[in-house]
Amino acid sequence: MTSFTDLGIDPRILKALTALGFDAPMPVQEEVIPVLLSDKSDLVALAQTGTGKTAAYGIPLIQNINTKSDKPQALILCPTRELCMQITNDLKNFGKYIEGLSVVAVYGGANIDTQVRQIKKGVQIIVATPGRMLDLSKRRAVDVSSIQSLVLDEADEMLNMGFQEDLNSILSQTPEDKQTLLFSATMPREVERIARGYMHDPVEITIGTRNSGAENVNHYYYVVHAKDRYLALKRIADVNPDIYAIIFCRTRMETQEVADKLIKDGYSADSLHGDLSQAQRDSVMQKFRERNLQMLVATDVAARGIDVDDLTHIINYNLPDENEQYIHRSGRTGRAGKQGISIAIINLKEKHIIKQIEKQIGKTFRQSKIPSGKEVCEKQLFHMIDRMEKVDVNDKEINSFMPAILKKLEWLEREDLIKRFVSMEFNRFLDYYRNAPDLNIDESREEPRGSGKRSSSSKSYARLFISLGRMDGIGPQNIIGLINDVTHTREVRLGKIDIKNSFSFFEVENEYLPLVLSSMKNQTYNDREIKVEVAEPMAESYEKPSRGSRYQDKGSRSNSGSEYRQSDKKRGSDRGERKSGGYGKKEGFAGKKSFGDDNKWQKDRKKPFRKKY
Repeated sequence: MTSFTDLGIDPRILKALTALGFDAPMPVQEEVIPVLLSDKSDLVALAQTGTGKTAAYGIPLIQNINTKSDKPQALILCPTRELCMQITNDLKNFGKYIEGLSVVAVYGGANIDTQVRQIKKGVQIIVATPGRMLDLSKRRAVDVSSIQSLVLDEADEMLNMGFQEDLNSILSQTPEDKQTLLFSATMPREVERIARGYMHDPVEITIGTRNSGAENVNHYYYVVHAKDRYLALKRIADVNPDIYAIIFCRTRMETQEVADKLIKDGYSADSLHGDLSQAQRDSVMQKFRERNLQMLVATDVAARGIDVDDLTHIINYNLPDENEQYIHRSGRTGRAGKQGISIAIINLKEKHIIKQIEKQIGKTFRQSKIPSGKEVCEKQLFHMIDRMEKVDVNDKEINSFMPAILKKLEWLEREDLIKRFVSMEFNRFLDYYRNAPDLNIDESREEPRGSGKRSSSSKSYARLFISLGRMDGIGPQNIIGLINDVTHTREVRLGKIDIKNSFSFFEVENEYLPLVLSSMKNQTYNDREIKVEVAEPMAESYEKPSRGSRYQDKGSRSNSGSEYRQSDKKRGSDRGERKSGGYGKKEGFAGKKSFGDDNKWQKDRKKPFRKKY
């Protein structure tokens, strides 16, 4: 096994690594460090987050620094404040025993005057976010015209966050003969443009497979109705009592809604999104790092740069808009050689996206079933018993109370005592999950409820008339919601829903027909009594009602469920645009502009990297 000593590292740095508990180099460190210590070539390193990239470039940077000079010799650019602070702390720890080493972090949200003073005192390594670095450059507070090394860390993330123009401006001020190091988890075309436009014949080192997922992460997906997404999330959390997870949502609004629901339901959770102030963000992150929170609900933009050890789960409450983003999400667990779990909660319409992601990351998802209420209760019960068995007992403190305790409980038999103890701690789970429905979709049966399509089991459906239509502002989703409300269950299966102007038809499985008819009696809608009764079945389709039918809607054409699909289109599909939240846009995305000289890109795009295996 290779050791850090074998890599030719300075003894002072080795001493710091030993103090930090570093035993052996990780694959990216083993590959990159010798190259950077012996060769001044440009380098592109592709590796997942959490694989030790900071040490891979940080150790050689520190070893090559001239501590007798107080001018900037290395510039590290990264996408977020959190990552900037983390890199700075890591470099200071690696260089703990190197006298005269100065590393300064500059990032937005902090006092810029303080940062300027730190730089003026003398600095060899600057770690910066692009926006703040550009501000300092415009103020002429920092001079990077003579730096020897430039590092672009999380290059793909910086591009996704819209930093192209800032990077262009910063890189144009750096010397042509510097060493440029590019570290990225994925290699989209925009990152390749940086390599072609700003680097000279770079060595490429790939750990694992290019654009693939982390090796130590297991991928699962659960198929539920969209309306049951939050209930599924709760089951997943409850069946994993020691969960320590980031839950990803698409929009700020949804992020806050899910976090608020979790908090209201008694979970240790909080939100992280762009509407929070920097102080609020710092407070949430501190609580999460200290494990005072078990679950952090976040948007992709807000979570960028977060580096938290030992996450047990990544939960995709919604799949990301771009499949490559899934690599970044799932790569936040299973780090430093540990195992992790990435979960996607999807509906039937999203199954094809799972196949696309599998192809992208080179990993196979396993479809799992949302646990039943009984399974959750059993898991929670034994977790509680495990905690009881491991609890520390201070005999000295408790012994003085034991005679009174034993006398108080002497009337109870051993079995009854255990039952009462368990019930005292466990009743809330038993109450909540007593009649818990099955949230899993039976994919062997019909299309999702209200889809406007009849399944192969359509012979078991009855057709009902209801005295509500478009004039009442009714759509298929309203009828589904009404049936859920009056029957107090979500198990009633519906077939075709046909909305007319003044009334509508819908199909219900014969098994639930008596329940629906009895539940609909004496019901009102907008203070008007609802009439529901069995209608004549249609011979062909809703397009051709039988002649003389009692409930013909003259002048209105049936749409056989197309109104529902149109309504879906207006409301926004799970992966389409939505007026409130903007599913079609990425938060913080500022558009993509070409990197470097486009003519040079066209000319050089077939020029190969120098590979190192």
